[in-house]
Amino acid sequence: MKRFSALFTAVDGTTSTSAKVQHLAAYLGTGEEQDRLWCLALFSGRRPKRAVSTTKLAEWAQEAADISPWLFEEAYAVAGDLAETIALLLPAPTGTLTLSLTEAIGEVAQLAQVEEPARKARILALWAELPEDQRLVFNKLLTGGFRLGVSRKLMTRALAKATGGDEAGWAHRLMGQWTPQTITWADLLAQDGAGDLSRPYPFALAYGLEGAPKDLGPREEWQAEWKWDGIRGQLVIRGGESHLWSRGEELLTDRFPEFRTVAHHLPSGTVLDGEVVAWDGTRPLPFAKLQTRIARKTLTKKVLADAPAAFLAYDLLEAGGTDLRAATLAHRRHHLEALLSAVPE
Repeated sequence: MKRFSALFTAVDGTTSTSAKVQHLAAYLGTGEEQDRLWCLALFSGRRPKRAVSTTKLAEWAQEAADISPWLFEEAYAVAGDLAETIALLLPAPTGTLTLSLTEAIGEVAQLAQVEEPARKARILALWAELPEDQRLVFNKLLTGGFRLGVSRKLMTRALAKATGGDEAGWAHRLMGQWTPQTITWADLLAQDGAGDLSRPYPFALAYGLEGAPKDLGPREEWQAEWKWDGIRGQLVIRGGESHLWSRGEELLTDRFPEFRTVAHHLPSGTVLDGEVVAWDGTRPLPFAKLQTRIARKTLTKKVLADAPAAFLAYDLLEAGGTDLRAATLAHRRHHLEALLSAVPE
């Protein structure tokens, strides 16, 4: 974990985007492949489940540091980060334990399998044995906090630099529900994004104008869309099945079972970009209605009837298994309208 701790410190210590890319690329270009996978996972939100509450961690840290709760709270208020507070307050290590990043994550996963007394004893032992520069990262693994200003785009730039691949290809590879336990580094390198039939494309998000609207040129050259009060999503139809993804890369297929029938009406190899909205057949319903669908794991007939949903498609990203993103928007829109005209209402 020493190498990853050095990366963490370097990335956290700079505001330069190019420097962050350089540090990440250096780490991702060499070293243990499983550690590199976990680096990708941690910086893209695929973190191990928290095995212990922050309240317990604070309590055990106070015990290990032999300080009173009020003093711990004062230190926490100054540091502003629980993992850092604990790392700074712990006494000097009594051992020189060496763990790889993968082994450290394995320790965190194992903590969830034991009772609290054993969990506490193991954490106290690891705090005592880990070198000071690695305690912070271990605490971050325990708390699940890896917010270092590393965006998805920055990560894809680093991967492209480290591997010689292209950013768009890496952005597609990182989508979906992979984990370091379900994929190898070689698999990730070899993929073109099509191996996982449910995998969506990276979402192209909207941003505010930097200049005046008149600077955009003739409005006839633009396509305008309503801002629907819903959830941005991609409907992926491949292999005779449909999969609904949110822009946050959450698979929502089970929350909207009515979209499963789309696979019967559209050809395999179709990916639609659009908005999921609550819809009464003629008009959109308030977003609060849609939230009743998202918040429930079990959907009753009443919930489905009270908050019917529709997918309002405004772009076609894939047709017949062919990636259309390089085609013009006008071409994709024409293709989309022709495709949907054959779908029964």
